[in-house]
Amino acid sequence: MLQIGLTLGLFLILVIPVGKYMYHVAVKQRTFADPVCDRVDHFLFRILHIDIREMNWKKYALTLLLVNAVMVLIGYVILRLQGILFLNPNKAGGMESSLSLNTIISFMTNTNLQHYAGESGLSYFSQMAVIIFMMFTSAASGYSACMAMVRGLSGRSMGNFYEDMIRCITRILIPAAFVVGLILVSQGVPQTLKGPVTAYTIEGKMQDIARGPIAALESIKHLGTNGGGFTGANSANPLENPNILTNITELLSMMILPGACVVTFGHMLHEQHRLKQAAELKKEKSKKILMGSHGRTIFLAMSILFLIGLGICFYAESKGNPVLSRLGIVQTGNMEGKEVRFGIAQSSLFTSVTTSFTTGTVNNMHDSLTPIGGFIPMLNMMLNVVFGGIGVGLMNMLIYAVLAVFLCGLMIGRTPEYLGKKIEGKEMKLAALSIIIHPLLILGFTSVAVICQAGLAGITNPGFHGLSQILYEFASSAANNGSGFEGLADNTMFWNLMTGTVMFFGRYLSIIIQLAIAGSLLRKRAVNTTAGTLRTDTGTFSITLVVVVLIFAALTFLPVLALGPVAELLTL
Repeated sequence: MLQIGLTLGLFLILVIPVGKYMYHVAVKQRTFADPVCDRVDHFLFRILHIDIREMNWKKYALTLLLVNAVMVLIGYVILRLQGILFLNPNKAGGMESSLSLNTIISFMTNTNLQHYAGESGLSYFSQMAVIIFMMFTSAASGYSACMAMVRGLSGRSMGNFYEDMIRCITRILIPAAFVVGLILVSQGVPQTLKGPVTAYTIEGKMQDIARGPIAALESIKHLGTNGGGFTGANSANPLENPNILTNITELLSMMILPGACVVTFGHMLHEQHRLKQAAELKKEKSKKILMGSHGRTIFLAMSILFLIGLGICFYAESKGNPVLSRLGIVQTGNMEGKEVRFGIAQSSLFTSVTTSFTTGTVNNMHDSLTPIGGFIPMLNMMLNVVFGGIGVGLMNMLIYAVLAVFLCGLMIGRTPEYLGKKIEGKEMKLAALSIIIHPLLILGFTSVAVICQAGLAGITNPGFHGLSQILYEFASSAANNGSGFEGLADNTMFWNLMTGTVMFFGRYLSIIIQLAIAGSLLRKRAVNTTAGTLRTDTGTFSITLVVVVLIFAALTFLPVLALGPVAELLTL
């Protein structure tokens, strides 16, 4: 419990200053990085002939899609040709076509679902020019979309995608990844271009140990909520995550930027409100608030959902397997699939964080979790609002905030308002569509897989757990998470194409709709706040938001969860 409390305490200490810094980056206020980064930005704008004029939501969304599409094409070609390219000491061959398509979509959508083993399936050139590059650009794309949305909701112009993306990379991701990378290297994580080394084991046999630019990948993998590992075992491998210090570093790296986005949102709303009403506010009320009232409301709602899931997961894993208990075997918790250097506490925390913040990296095998222990990460990805990935988690939660305001408005017989703008039919249709897409992708593709022989062929543990394997795979793909119940045999044409489709639509359809909602509200006139206005900056609204999210999840996903992890629990 002390380990968990220490990690969460460090997160709360770091998230506010980082969020304030990200706010200054988002609104182009002065930062300590400007003397260097301004020169880099201007150089890139000049050589790439980038026009940094303001964009409306349509142009912003189209630009995001086109930029991502160009990077997908280039990355696909590299993966197919990696066998004849340089920096290939492990002699990796060209990647098969369906696997190449799945991989490049996976990394461009910030999912990092891996149907290959990194240490043997990719060359060093592919790891750097495709995987690490995509980890920076996909994270920056999600962050940029989020900043455009929150600017629109706060009444500002939505900005320019090129400028947002480059500023995110140069001012946030590269400096933070450099610091995290140095910490990892200091603890023994390799950072080299040398090939694998052959070692002789104590059994007298030979073993090839992978090396490469691991620390560089690990740092941005967590900071950008990416998740793809250099090795197949991901952060359970001691080369990626040697000890408790690196484990806590990777946990904080996953958490800090998604949490800071909420703080940035609060600052943006508060500052815009202060500027509009500075003449009317009293001096003591015009002082800056750390997060902004509505930012605190969203942060509190996300935190409640996260702590509930963490508590249940930790409790379930601590109790162990009830079958073994009935046999009289003494357990210290469910240690199957876990590293002894981390134990139950750090494994449960890592499991909850990686699926709440939609990173996808793992330090234990989720397929070996207890039924309820596996239920929680699955539910986190189904909700897709418990902080979520960098930027997009906040965007998803804001859609639920619009829904909560609408429902409360119906109850009190008043036209719903959110952040000073009326929520009308157009916004509610778009919000409903945005919310429906996620379960439609998960449940629709799961149903296809369980009635199709190609889908059933991937199940390695038949019965209720087999359904959980399929359900987890599509929940992970739709939430752009990337982790898996790794018992599933997923490197086939069927699974590569199906999950690739889910990852693509799960990422881009939601972003486009959310930008459309922000653009619609931006064009509306602000309405005056009255005694009848529903306040969205209170603890009551936080609880309302949590209840709305949980009710929606229960109505949508409970039937299939009852057939998977819940039924498996009852059999034990």
